[in-house]
Amino acid sequence: MPEKKNVKNNNPYASSVDFRRIFDEDMNSLYLLSLLLTGDREKAEQCFILGLQDATKENPVFKEWARSWARRMIILNAVRVMNPRPMEGTGSSNSALLSTLSAEQRPFAAILELETFDRFVYVMSVLERYSDQHCALFLGCARHDIITARSRALQQTGKVDLHSNVGTEVTAHKLDDSAIEPLPLQLVTSA
Repeated sequence: MPEKKNVKNNNPYASSVDFRRIFDEDMNSLYLLSLLLTGDREKAEQCFILGLQDATKENPVFKEWARSWARRMIILNAVRVMNPRPMEGTGSSNSALLSTLSAEQRPFAAILELETFDRFVYVMSVLERYSDQHCALFLGCARHDIITARSRALQQTGKVDLHSNVGTEVTAHKLDDSAIEPLPLQLVTSA
């Protein structure tokens, strides 16, 4: 009688269990990514939950790419929720959110103060290291819009020693738990 192979262990694709583990292990950095993109705690939580739901839909993603895919789901959901457009000033301030930042979170204030589109471009191209072409595709705009927005964002954030600390920590997923406010437990378990 032929021996049955255990196909499950040799499956090269990430499962919903793999994605749930990633969202659990990387909760703080994934939520921070969502918060930096949206500039709003409620919308950040919404994008986090939607990202988890989308990632666990058994997409054929290689296990080695699962962490990147999880971050991609957060970004895509933030784009859907916020619909950022070039040169579309929101006129709104993140002052309510900025006033709640702890001392450890203060380095992120410069990013949160950016206009919505510039903030998306900064986070996607500088922190997440997406190419101009990928940013333009995700945001539905021209590459020139990406280059211009990144230039504005770098000028504005250049006043703060942001690039040596925040960028490395966010993209390396090595955030201290105290750096951001964790999600309420019921949000994570309800997804």
